[in-house]
Formats: sequence, structure tokens, C-alpha cells
Amino acid sequence: MMYEAIIVGGSYAGMSAALQLARARRRILVVDQGSRRNRFARTSHGFLGQDGRAPEAIAADARAQLTAYPTVEWIDARAELGARTENGFSVTLENGDTHDARRLVLATGVVDSLPDIPGLAERWGQSVFHCPYCHGYELGNGRIGVLAVSSLSMHHAFMLPDWGSTTLFLNGAFVPDADQRAQLDRRGVAVEECAVEKITGEADVVLTDGRVVKLDGLFTMPRTSMASPLAEQLGCAFEEGPMGPFLRTDTVKETTVPGVFACGDAARAAGSVALAVGDGAMAGAATHQSLMFRAS
Repeated sequence: MMYEAIIVGGSYAGMSAALQLARARRRILVVDQGSRRNRFARTSHGFLGQDGRAPEAIAADARAQLTAYPTVEWIDARAELGARTENGFSVTLENGDTHDARRLVLATGVVDSLPDIPGLAERWGQSVFHCPYCHGYELGNGRIGVLAVSSLSMHHAFMLPDWGSTTLFLNGAFVPDADQRAQLDRRGVAVEECAVEKITGEADVVLTDGRVVKLDGLFTMPRTSMASPLAEQLGCAFEEGPMGPFLRTDTVKETTVPGVFACGDAARAAGSVALAVGDGAMAGAATHQSLMFRAS
């Protein structure tokens, strides 16, 4: 059958986009492989009305509400291939099944690549984070570290003193110049130049000289990459952000390929649950309007 839209990615942005289309009584398909970016976190914060809830609980409630609409179908699978067709687009799943639609919404998300330091990945989303607005408050004005990956880590270091006493671990990633050191000093940020050996305990940093810096939380900036190959297969253009590439979209979230919309972390330089939901709502409404006002 020909769907009016296929939404690839059923996390917060994808479900938000799907909800707008479902409420417009459009027949849609959501394809989701079940890998939400924040699946490692115990709780989600900063999303109005859902603050402090477990991410899986928010997602489960959203899915139940969405799939209650009679024009919504949902498939738990990975989309392997996206292509343009004479009448729109096709999406081929990992089992070989192909589904067709007039429009596509890519809410495919990103994959985080963390610094290669023993003990870091195991604590990701638990006591190692990237978003101060999402996790800073819960550290209770405690001891916070910033693990540098480049000079961009200065942004973290400048922000985090509002959430607790902050130490910037340079770890050989860059050397702050005199002006940057003066700014760090004004913000009360301690600078540690010794290399990091591993992370232990809650988020304690073990240095190569044997010292251990005890922390309540550690922030770092992962490198991101697309979690799905579909956008590249379809010929969508990308932009380079501070953490990695993201899909170029216009003001209503349409990509450079007409009829393909994108939202969430795959289509933003940085994101959060709240931003993903807003992004998805825009993409879903714009997809609906394109179905109304375009001949194809």
C-alpha cells in the first residue's frame, strides 16, 4: 500500500511528527529500531510536564497515545534503504520488506562516539553527561569535571560553574591561551593539565601521576554521526556542527530533497528531549501541509 508518510525513527521527534499527521487523519507508518539516544539515562529533565521521569516511561506513554489513532501503523525494525520512486519514496527494512509513501520524515537520530578512556562509556548517562541543562541540577552544586576533547570544551567549562565547582581536565586536547585562562579564572574553573588515565567510582578521574580527583559528575562532548544511512542514500545535504554533521533543513524542517523532512538530533547541531519534540511537531505539520498543497 501507499502511505501518505513514513516516519523513520520512533523516538521523541519521530513520534511528535507522527502525532501531527495522525491528528490530520493521514495514513502513516512509523519504523523504529528502538535505540533512543537517551536510553542510558535514569531520568529525563527539562521537558515541561515530564521532568524527572524515566525516558522509557515517557516514550512508552507517547507510543501508546500515538498508536491509539486508527491511521497509524508501527513496525519495530531497522530501515536499511531509502530511495526515491516515481510516486514518492520507498523504505526497505532489514527483513527485505519495502514500504512506499508520498513523503518521508527522517527522525533517525545520531550515535555518540565518546573519548577512549577506560570507565567513561560505562558511566555514560549515569554520571558522565554532555548536557548541563539536562543533568546539571541533579549534581546539587557538587564537584563537576569537564573532560576536554578540543577547544570547544571551553563552552562546557564556562557554563558548568553555575551547577557546581568545576575542574577542566585538558587531557592533551588543547592548550588554553592567556585570554581563555583569564576567563576560566573569572569563572572559578580549576585547570588540570595532567593526562587522564581512567574513570572510577561515581565519576572520579584517575590521573596518570596517580592522583584521584573525586567528582559527582563529569561532562564531555562526544562526536556524533548519523545513526542511519537513509539521508545520505536519498542525497540530502548536511551541515557540519560542533559535535558532528547534521541534516540541512529549511525553516519548516524540509531537507534539500523535496518531500523529505527531518527532525530531532539528526537535524540539529545539538538537542534535548524538549527541542526534539518541538522539532517533530514542526516537521509533522509541514509534512501534512505539503501533502495538501503540492500535486506530488
